[in-house]
Amino acid sequence: MKPYPKYRDSGVEWLGQIPEGWEVKKLKYLASCFPSNVDKKSKEDEEQVKLCNYTDVYYNEKIDSKMEFMIATCTPEQKAKFSLKKGDVIITKDSEDPNDIAVPAFVPEDLNNVICGYHLAMIRAINTKNDGFYLNWMFKSRYARSFFATVSNGLTRYGLGTYAINNATFLAPPLAEQKAIATFLDRETTKIDTLIAKQEQLIALLEEKRQALISHAVTNGLDPKATMKDSRVDWLGDIPEGWEVKKLKYLFKIKKRIAGKLGYQILSITQRGIRIKDISNNEGQISMDYSKYQLVYPGDFAMNHMDLLTGSVDISKFEGVTSPDYRVFVLSDKHSYPEFFKYVLLRGYTDRIFYNFGQGSSQLGRWRLPTEQFEAFMLPFPKFEEQKRIADFINMKLEKSNLVIKKSTLAIEHLKEKRSALISSVVTGKIDVRELV
Repeated sequence: MKPYPKYRDSGVEWLGQIPEGWEVKKLKYLASCFPSNVDKKSKEDEEQVKLCNYTDVYYNEKIDSKMEFMIATCTPEQKAKFSLKKGDVIITKDSEDPNDIAVPAFVPEDLNNVICGYHLAMIRAINTKNDGFYLNWMFKSRYARSFFATVSNGLTRYGLGTYAINNATFLAPPLAEQKAIATFLDRETTKIDTLIAKQEQLIALLEEKRQALISHAVTNGLDPKATMKDSRVDWLGDIPEGWEVKKLKYLFKIKKRIAGKLGYQILSITQRGIRIKDISNNEGQISMDYSKYQLVYPGDFAMNHMDLLTGSVDISKFEGVTSPDYRVFVLSDKHSYPEFFKYVLLRGYTDRIFYNFGQGSSQLGRWRLPTEQFEAFMLPFPKFEEQKRIADFINMKLEKSNLVIKKSTLAIEHLKEKRSALISSVVTGKIDVRELV
């Protein structure tokens, strides 16, 4: 792909040189911005409509008639103003992360009964010299992302006002070039997205096989010819004849050791295990006083029992502190092999066994496992040597799949970087695509 034949100084430092014939304009001279005030509530005296919500925009490249929308109501004035029309760009105007704001989605067709919802703004080209689909790609560029991150306001939640959106610096090529750019990027990013989807499908398949492997091995053992017996535990079903079943409280002891001082590494319990949290850039929800966190030592088990849908459990490799709301516990039985019981407890999450014993509010993501239920949880208990064989077998199998998952994850990151770089290069005129469409 080649550059344009001639360039000129844009007069904007971050843009540098731009193709001759392109203009630099504030967005307000290219499109109108309409922040929505239509919420999710339904009122008897208002007309029923379909509502395009924040998540519809955030998770989709385009908003079209094939999508399912929630039902809400609005006034006639709101319907006239916020009905989605062909060529509109809908952006998210609020976020918990300033680097994740003004995410766009394009509307390729008239959707007269679909209304732009709250926390969104509708961008509509103001004349026939501007193409909405091109503006959509401009919003996706690194330069626009950086600008909107800089001008967003807030401390824990960030928002974009109309003034900030209207005064964003956009490039305006001639209309024919806008359309060529939009067509080219739609085609090329679709190719990249297809490759990303294939890698994601591979990861999902490997994760499913991983879950099945763990579930089978920790409850059925490794000998397919073993004589089975009824465990008399619903979630366990049949287990090998030589196995026992024991309550968790006879194998583990809960530890609650408050740090009492600062200076420890902060540990996060993720679905990929216990990790050291990077607090240098205020990543995640950061407490100011880590002295109230609880201590975790290498070899300790730690679990997020506050969220039984997305939480996890692991054996720590690190010394540090973690949330006082989490559960830290240690093996107290010398005939127990830690790695085996890690996989048993992981099954409690992946197969939603803990969820069935939980209490709280699942709608708020706080479906927790009470201490009483945790300690009464029934665990399969083979002899120590078999526990070790099973854990070693699982580790060996997972090592292979983890390597493939790591390669696929890196491939996805590379493809996303390539996608982002391509969009930014094309919409700023670093690449001439006029002859490529």
